[in-house]
Order: sequence, then C-alpha cells, then structure tokens
Amino acid sequence: MMLSLPSVSKSVILPKYFLPFALHTSAQCAESNNLKQPAPNPNKPYEEIEKYKPYSPFRVSPSNKAEYFVARMDDVVNWARKNSIWPITFGLACCAIEMMHMAAPRYDMDRFGVVFRASPRQTDLMIVAGTLTNKMAPALRRIWDQMPHPKWAISMGSCANGGGYYHYSYSVVRGVDRIIPIDIYVPGCPPTAEALLYSILQLQKKIKYMRTQQFWYRM
Repeated sequence: MMLSLPSVSKSVILPKYFLPFALHTSAQCAESNNLKQPAPNPNKPYEEIEKYKPYSPFRVSPSNKAEYFVARMDDVVNWARKNSIWPITFGLACCAIEMMHMAAPRYDMDRFGVVFRASPRQTDLMIVAGTLTNKMAPALRRIWDQMPHPKWAISMGSCANGGGYYHYSYSVVRGVDRIIPIDIYVPGCPPTAEALLYSILQLQKKIKYMRTQQFWYRM
C-alpha cells in the first residue's frame, strides 16, 4: 500500500493511527516513527497481538493423559469425516444444475473427498438444491431420517432458504429449516458452483472443530 499524502496533510490526517505499511524514503520513515501509536495493550507489543495462533483441540489445557487421548481421538475422527463427505443427490429445481456443475471436472469436488451417493444410508450430507413444496416436504424428512448420524444439511439457493420468488405461494415451504435442521445457508438465485463449493469447505471447518468424544468423556 502506497502513501502519497504530502507531509503537512499526513501529520494532520494521521496523527493517532498506527501505520502497518512501509514508506519509501528514509525521511518519510523517520517521520512515520513519530506517528506510530503503541499497541492497545501496552504490556504486549504489536507483533505478539498479530502472532498466528495454531489450532488446538483443547478448550482448556488437558489435566491428564485420558483427556489428551480423547482430544486426539476427536482430531483423527474429524479429519476422516471432513475429508470424506458424501452428499445425497437431492436436486429439487434449477439450483441442482449448479450442484451438478460443482461435480463436473471444472470444479472437481472429488478432490475434497466429496462423492455423491444415491442411497441415504450411505450419506452424511444433504444438499437441498431448489424449491421445496409442501408435497415434497414429507419425502425430504423421510430421507433425512434415513441418513445415519452424524449428518449435516446445506440449504442452497433463495428458494430453499426462505421460499425465494415463491415465498407467498400456497404450495411452497418458506424455508427448509422448517423441516430439517440446516448447518449452512448458501444465498443466490441460483448460487454459483464456487459458492456451493465454498459452503462445503466451511462445513469441513465446522466438522474439524467437533468434540464428539470429549463431550462423551465429560458425561
């Protein structure tokens, strides 16, 4: 980022701000040192506040070996789950075209371990792509109940999120979350294949932080 302000206006406009970008001349660098403010917490320098914090499966530090083992079990199980998401083929309307587009070679969802399955007994993700009608809602719920736990659901498109253009229609459900619990909502009419692929990546992040074994251990 370049700073092209004159020296007078710079001292007037930026007297109280920390400048994280580098200036290009020694005179400007010397002048910028006078404009720098300390970090919000004077006990910690600015570099420590911005330091990268690595992922940790522990909410608190483990007190014994059993807690450490259970937390690492969660890590292994979550790693396997997030890299082998199997969605069911459940396209209801035009959003299903973009869902098929995501499965095609251009975006290649298989590289993330996402493979469509035709049987709900073998799946752990339902992508509701399109308009859900009142007559289709019981079938949707029945298929959802046939899926094994743990399972997740993505609502794809405006019609699935809240009815969309058909919100005031007598035959349309105003949101899939009235029938099944939804984990991620994808806006758009229709959403792009990139948006759906990004939602699956967000679901992988959510699965990564699950603590199934730790909750069982605490009970």
